[in-house]
Amino acid sequence: MIRERLKHKGAVTGAIAALALFFSAGTLAADEVTASNTATFVGEEVCASCHETEKKNFGHTLHAKVFRQAPKNQLEKQVCEACHGPGSLHATDPTDRSKLIGFTKNWGTPQSEQNAKCLTCHEGGNRMNWPGSIHQTKKLACSDCHNPMAKFSASGLLKKPSITETCQTCHQQQRAEFRKKSHMPVPEGKMTCEDCHNPHGSTAPRLLKADTVNDLCYTCHAEKRGPFLWEHAPVRESCLNCHLPHGSNNDKLLKQSRPMLCVSCHTFAGGGMGQTFRHPENTGTGGSVTQIRGRSCQNCHAQIHGSNSPDGARFRR
Repeated sequence: MIRERLKHKGAVTGAIAALALFFSAGTLAADEVTASNTATFVGEEVCASCHETEKKNFGHTLHAKVFRQAPKNQLEKQVCEACHGPGSLHATDPTDRSKLIGFTKNWGTPQSEQNAKCLTCHEGGNRMNWPGSIHQTKKLACSDCHNPMAKFSASGLLKKPSITETCQTCHQQQRAEFRKKSHMPVPEGKMTCEDCHNPHGSTAPRLLKADTVNDLCYTCHAEKRGPFLWEHAPVRESCLNCHLPHGSNNDKLLKQSRPMLCVSCHTFAGGGMGQTFRHPENTGTGGSVTQIRGRSCQNCHAQIHGSNSPDGARFRR
């Protein structure tokens, strides 16, 4: 009886041992598969063995100088793989684009993943308002404006030689407006789009670098700020009531030529669109004539943005 029990116990123990061996073998096999699917860092030289042109262009950039000479952490020491991710699986199968983070449209890496990689270093500062900005919601990738692998611009690692050229890649309407007769001095290089806009996000509309349009304009046109004893209501409300921000075929970036701009608000007695002037030849008889052509309201109302003269209610002085 005792022998039979010992024999049965030995069979059970053997079965348990076999099962343990089976499961441990399965675990080892799973670990081997996981290890084979986990990418590891291979180093810059391995990358450069295939990407010689990229290595040559990259050497001139600020990224290369920082990553090679003064890395801030262990990730930056990986140079290429600091941005593209561990490259061992890519080196094994270069045709599988899912094994590496790419920064071109045809690579296939989602825009959110690309930007997240850039923001690991470039978060905050001018990019504080990037989440929720118009460029972010329109799925714009950092690499749509910047080329971190080559130095094409004096600063910012832009894809074009200047800020303005980079912006005008998408903003063709504004590019056309800057070619009009009266325009902001952007084509001449005295200003850039970034003087008024923050492309990485802003708390104001249109990515403006000030709370309102007027506050932005006053940074250059301080003489228009006031306060004035006599204020012109549309001027106080918004500069854009009368002016176009980028360019116009009218003088002073005006929406319409003078006096048509003025009479778009100032209609007169009888519903006409002209001002009744005393005709010099009819002064003695009291005759008058409505004249509008060839006249500018600012011939008389010179201080149209506002006046501090006690006699300036009509903006004449």
